[in-house]
Amino acid sequence: MTAMQLYLPLAGRLLLALLFLLSGFEKITGFTGTAGYIAAKGLPLPQFAAAGAIVFELAGSVMLVLGWKARWGALLLFIFTVIATVFFHNFWAVPADQSTNQMIHFMKNLAIMGGLLYVMAYGSGGMSVDGEKSA
Repeated sequence: MTAMQLYLPLAGRLLLALLFLLSGFEKITGFTGTAGYIAAKGLPLPQFAAAGAIVFELAGSVMLVLGWKARWGALLLFIFTVIATVFFHNFWAVPADQSTNQMIHFMKNLAIMGGLLYVMAYGSGGMSVDGEKSA
């Protein structure tokens, strides 16, 4: 295994996880605001959805960072990202002055989903709890 094959998957997992880890902690410290934002989008059970988002983001990101069951962690984050993308970055359903910004977020999330799919397909890499085993 080359140095790139050893260290780059770790760097990729850390970069993917950082976004979700910070977002999950932000949702904890601003739980009421998070639930309110979810409710404002018309989604049911906003407190339950906020708690679920926190669990998915924190569990998935910790699994990615450690490289422990990273495929499952990537799946949690993938599911979360699909839901967030459809309901919170729906550029097709916002006023024209917001559509470009929301489309950028939508496309950014597609790229993140691509990275998560890569982890789901190839696992966590050598610098991980799982090593090169399947998660």
